Amino acid sequence: MSRPTVFVTRKLPAAVEARATRDYNARLNPDDRIYTADELIARAADVDAMLICTSEKITAALVGRLPARLKVISTFSVGYEHIDVAACRARGIVAANTPGAMTEATANIAMLLMLGAARRGYEAQQMVRRGEWHGWTSTMLLGVDFSGKRLGIFGMGRIGRAVAERARAFGLQIHYHNRHRLAAPEEQGAVFHDRLDDLLAVSDILSINAPSSPETRHILNAEAIARLPDGAIVVNTARGDMVDDEALIAALKAGRLRAAGLDVFAGEPQLNPAYLDLPTAYLLPHLGSATVETRDRMGFMALDNIDAVLQGLPAPYPL
Repeated sequence: MSRPTVFVTRKLPAAVEARATRDYNARLNPDDRIYTADELIARAADVDAMLICTSEKITAALVGRLPARLKVISTFSVGYEHIDVAACRARGIVAANTPGAMTEATANIAMLLMLGAARRGYEAQQMVRRGEWHGWTSTMLLGVDFSGKRLGIFGMGRIGRAVAERARAFGLQIHYHNRHRLAAPEEQGAVFHDRLDDLLAVSDILSINAPSSPETRHILNAEAIARLPDGAIVVNTARGDMVDDEALIAALKAGRLRAAGLDVFAGEPQLNPAYLDLPTAYLLPHLGSATVETRDRMGFMALDNIDAVLQGLPAPYPL
């Protein structure tokens, strides 16, 4: 009896591809090309499952062209805004993701961005690498301390709570806005704000950890930035489209904000080129989940979804 065929749309970590190859007729992408919609349809013509990434836009139109034998689409990600889940359900295709897989790694990157932005990490790196460091002075590259400052967390899900846990160790006071208030044991003393505007007003540092949605697009715009305290720091490890780049860049140039730490960008890998000339912008290339352990875990969870569905069982992580 032939094994089921799984189409893996991007190159994945070696351990993940080894498991896929062991258990399935795995159609891999060794060149890591990003396929067009037509290419995706052509390569999925005779498959039982797809293991996709956020680079693949599974629109309703594309779902309508997928083969009848396809049973499951499992994404190598927590976010699933690239999948039309309703269209998948209408076709009887199970859509699934990898929730919780990247919580620790992404929270660590959020702290790196906070520290890099607050302590002028980019400027310091440039000074050393360009040979412009000529010795200690008492006023060289002064940043700001965390102790006693207020961290506002927009989105207190798994990652937001993990950021809060780390931030407490740095002496930050935790405030948050969420769709629903957490239970007291989960809050751990954090101050809940029912309105985002109220959170912004007390956020010396703002960490964006909410899911992307049409409602959150450009939620950090000029009006929102104006509500932040003078000299605030903005950190984004969620999605780039939640930030109005022009408004954030203008606030950084004007000194209205002290700094920004960004791991995600609208239209990435392209980004607004004005960021590149801003010494107060601490920039990373979407490294939130980029550890060996995390990426392997994500791949294994994505395969767990496929294993279950192809065995006639519910996916462990359905959307």
